[in-house]
Amino acid sequence: QVKEVKFRPGTDEGDYLVKMRNVKRFLEDGDKAKITLRFRGREMAHQEFGVRLLDRIRTELEDVAMVEQMPKLEGRQMIMVIAPKRKK
Repeated sequence: QVKEVKFRPGTDEGDYLVKMRNVKRFLEDGDKAKITLRFRGREMAHQEFGVRLLDRIRTELEDVAMVEQMPKLEGRQMIMVIAPKRKK
């Protein structure tokens, strides 16, 4: 099952940590996680903030998850799908 977690480029540290805790829980339960990053207004002009956020998510989760679909821009959202690593 694919669970979706929505971020914004300006997601604050506290909210970020809560969302990351949820993502880790989904991965531990064996679900895939779809990270959606939504741009509003002139945030579209500064997409590097979004790329930086998705890179941070990817590096924090690299020990428990692998990226199944690299970040790609669809309209005003950037989407990345991560899946739990297989147990050895």
